[in-house]
Amino acid sequence: MRMRVAALLLAAIALPCPVYAAQTASEVQCAEGQCTYRLTPEQLLAQAERLVQERRFDEARVLADALGKAPGFELQHRFLTGFIAVETGNPEEAIRQFRAILADDPTQTRVRLELARALLMTGKEAAADHHFRLAENDGGLPEDIARTIRNARGLIRSQRRWNVTLDLGIAPDTNINGATDAETIDFRLGPYIIPLKLDDEARRQSGIGQIAAFSGEARVPMGDRISLIVDGYGQATNYRGDDFDDFSAQIAVGPEFRLDTMTSISVQALGQQRWYGGDVASRQIGAKAAFQKVLNQGQRVGLQFDVRRNFSGFSDDYDGWQLAGYATLERVVRRSFIASATGYVRRDLLTLESYSSTDYGVEIGVGGELPMGINAGLSGGVGRAEYDAPIGGFSTDVRKDWRLNARAYAGLRSVRLMGFSPSITYTFGRTDTNYALYQMNRHKMRFNLARYF
Repeated sequence: MRMRVAALLLAAIALPCPVYAAQTASEVQCAEGQCTYRLTPEQLLAQAERLVQERRFDEARVLADALGKAPGFELQHRFLTGFIAVETGNPEEAIRQFRAILADDPTQTRVRLELARALLMTGKEAAADHHFRLAENDGGLPEDIARTIRNARGLIRSQRRWNVTLDLGIAPDTNINGATDAETIDFRLGPYIIPLKLDDEARRQSGIGQIAAFSGEARVPMGDRISLIVDGYGQATNYRGDDFDDFSAQIAVGPEFRLDTMTSISVQALGQQRWYGGDVASRQIGAKAAFQKVLNQGQRVGLQFDVRRNFSGFSDDYDGWQLAGYATLERVVRRSFIASATGYVRRDLLTLESYSSTDYGVEIGVGGELPMGINAGLSGGVGRAEYDAPIGGFSTDVRKDWRLNARAYAGLRSVRLMGFSPSITYTFGRTDTNYALYQMNRHKMRFNLARYF
């Protein structure tokens, strides 16, 4: 990345006359015990690196500052400034410098490793682990460095105590009630088919919601290989009036067993509640079990199974059991992106057979860092739902759905507003079904400010 420049560095550096500079300076002028040197940027960089290696950081800092005035040497200036900051106990300055480099070029593995080290010094273990994981994908890493990264990630996972994300935003939405756009539906009464006109409340409605979301996890060590995990989330979407307000919260508590530094198993009891339109829509209690293994080169596999007992606030017809299984593979690609694929199967066994169903599908996505400090991602999925029995009055056939979704995200983690970073997300959802009442399209934008603790 270094650019050769023909001109000498314009800014002169006044220092006591050390031998190392006199040997390489292009011009030397001395008077009254002070010497002024003119060095090419290449000479300046070499001397700064030498001073850093000798841990003469005060002298190296002066040369690094001067290097920032040389065209084409911004990366080297930022890296040396950040490295000196780490070594002299100023990790926040180091983080600022390293993030600035990665904002221009996310493939700089050495810079990412130093950023992870600085983040660890400030107690930001989750962020450090993320950058170690991306750096681990560099196939050119020597084996001893790759092994050190793996060990560091294992240590981070075993010692991480908590993390929290707070998310605030507004969300224009073309279908806040998840309803059909059809004006009439066919109702079967014996041998007759009667068209029924839907009122406005039963059809698609648009609106702008105010959103607040919270997620977090806490780990309490209970032994060398056992921790108690408490994780939870909450989300609230508020619209004008309260007919379509949607609030939900979940908490899960249970032990995690670390089989080794790269493998863990957890079992948690959970509880969830959802409020819709100001009323309790559902309550769930149950348990989930998860297996996770970190592989080499930034890969990770995970399995999760959960079982829940659902109690509906609207009708006993929706009471019953929900069983689900998920399998996920994640892989770091191109050193700054994480690609993932998830397959799932879910079985709803509810009181009313026509509401019971089997769902299965796949979700894929990729996200990561782009130049100019942009974080971005794309994801999508397709699912199939097949119900156990027809819904009386609508059809003699059982309901069968194809469910499509897509998501595009862009954020500026490099921008901070009172600790919050801005982002924008677009989501699309579509349900194609043989029941007109459940045919649905939805477009949603979300303008967010998020803070990561």
